[in-house]
Amino acid sequence: MGEPVDGQPVSGRAVLGQTLKVLREKAGKSLGQLADETGYDKSYLSRLESGERLSKVTVMEDLDGYFGCSGLLVSHWKLARHDAFKDKYKEFMRLEAMARIMHKYAPNVPGLLQTEQFAREVLSEPQTTDQGVEAVEEQVAARLGRQLLLRKDPAPSVRFVIDELAFRRTSASATTWEDQLLHLEAVANWSNVVVQVLPFSAGVHALMGKGSLTLLWQKDGSAVAYTEGDSSGLLMDRPEDVTRHRLSYDRLRDLALCPSDSLTFIKDALKEHRS
Repeated sequence: MGEPVDGQPVSGRAVLGQTLKVLREKAGKSLGQLADETGYDKSYLSRLESGERLSKVTVMEDLDGYFGCSGLLVSHWKLARHDAFKDKYKEFMRLEAMARIMHKYAPNVPGLLQTEQFAREVLSEPQTTDQGVEAVEEQVAARLGRQLLLRKDPAPSVRFVIDELAFRRTSASATTWEDQLLHLEAVANWSNVVVQVLPFSAGVHALMGKGSLTLLWQKDGSAVAYTEGDSSGLLMDRPEDVTRHRLSYDRLRDLALCPSDSLTFIKDALKEHRS
């Protein structure tokens, strides 16, 4: 994530913070001046520079525009966001970011499709310290940043099979859940995304109780399978493992509602929620 210092790699957040500080000093601005002119809190900017916090990507977009550095801060942010994830997850994220085709099954609303408020609710646990709250905010920012890959150019072809359970375990906030359903409805209409709902009527299936499954295909045709439960993740690249999981996914896709019926299901869930 950066050049080693005394044998220790520099974190992406540290590199981003150093870059932000250099740009500010080169512009001849104090932290107070930068805060006044951008509208961001001085202490918040200070913690970004020290590498203590990871911002949302929109903050870096604003500061890129302010300093006129043509996306430099956003590019550093894309590397820095990996600091918020566990090491075992980072190789999967690297492959996911480069994949041309993605097939995903999820028993809950997939992270790639979560709104900011819903993601915050999913990632939050009872917090007893400010550091705990900040850790959640970093994870939320990283999750939202990961969603950018759905809209990159060229955009990957992505298919989601989402268990009906995801639509029955709603948010504690009525507004948050309505926004989440509206977002799912919108994404289901994107040209590069297919959303299918796996109804309870499909019965038992091979992935029940086993967490999520993701299949990724790269431009060169290579493929991997990634399974993830509550506390473990497994990345597989052996052809026989990928084929086995692809067959499991294909069976679920065939059991799921077709895309148009799935969109109707989402709209009906939204009407039911509003009523």
